[in-house]
Amino acid sequence: MIKVNIISGFLGAGKTTLIKKLAASISAGEKLALIENEFGEVSVDGGFLQDSGLEIKELRSGCICCTLRGDFGNALRQVVEEYAPDRILIEPTGVSKLSDIVAAVQAAGVPQLELAGLVAVADAQEAPDYIEDFGEFYNDQLRTAGVILLSHTDKLSEEELARVEEMIRRQNPDALISAAPWLEMDGRELLATIEGRGLSAELEKMLAEHEHDHEHDHDHDHEHDHEHDHDHDHCHGHHHHGHDADEVFQSWGVETERSFRPEELSAALAALSGQERFAPVLRAKGYVAGPDGQWLHFDYTKSAHELRPGPAGLTGRICVIGAQLDREALQQLFGV
Repeated sequence: MIKVNIISGFLGAGKTTLIKKLAASISAGEKLALIENEFGEVSVDGGFLQDSGLEIKELRSGCICCTLRGDFGNALRQVVEEYAPDRILIEPTGVSKLSDIVAAVQAAGVPQLELAGLVAVADAQEAPDYIEDFGEFYNDQLRTAGVILLSHTDKLSEEELARVEEMIRRQNPDALISAAPWLEMDGRELLATIEGRGLSAELEKMLAEHEHDHEHDHDHDHEHDHEHDHDHDHCHGHHHHGHDADEVFQSWGVETERSFRPEELSAALAALSGQERFAPVLRAKGYVAGPDGQWLHFDYTKSAHELRPGPAGLTGRICVIGAQLDREALQQLFGV
């Protein structure tokens, strides 16, 4: 069997950081593959992970459901057939519903895959707002996960952290919620904790229901033989009980050969949270050319932004994700 771990988490929670930590510990003893599913016009995370030695399948997300039931299933099968890994890590886009990702793994029809652990990384600072503002997507991640790892806990008092944990507990009474500093934990120990939780009773029920739906849809396909219509129905039919990511979130992205001074890029990132015309920007990330042949990699969330040196890219890439974006203002801000 090939173990499958799904590492979910809303925009900027720390999924990529956790993936790198797990990969560093796993890859020495197991053949590991990573499948990413990005939301946005410009793919960025593959660049961040290009030095990790993983098998990377970058997928763009238009309608999240269609992408997963088409490209995602093909990517899974291709990785299994061509790469024959011992384990697959799946990093969904931050605006996906974890239950949809799980259903898509099941729908891929690869019998040797075993769901071995479902994680949601939750930014402790942002969780209360996200539960309120993006519950349809955010709460689905919390409710489906077996383990919820809190990030950015160092900026909260014990009382504030306890309140956040209680809010999350109301979404998922059964999950392991950990505020421990997982960055300092051994990756193997962390993985054992993740896999030790198994799948919740609610998730087992969901998978059983999905299997029933999938069999019905399969028969329906043979009756009509319209694959495109079938995919479209999955996107807008009863499987979602709500919106798709591209109905709620927008992205703006560019590839650019422009070089930036660190202070110039830092000021642009600070402006994203400091000026109403850019609100609400939930996430920005990318890498651009800097001075003297250096490259600058950056991460932005509502609460913080980070600038650091990193490996060079063929061209600079900037990706911004939010609920409502002023594309013209963003273009002017970054001067591209």
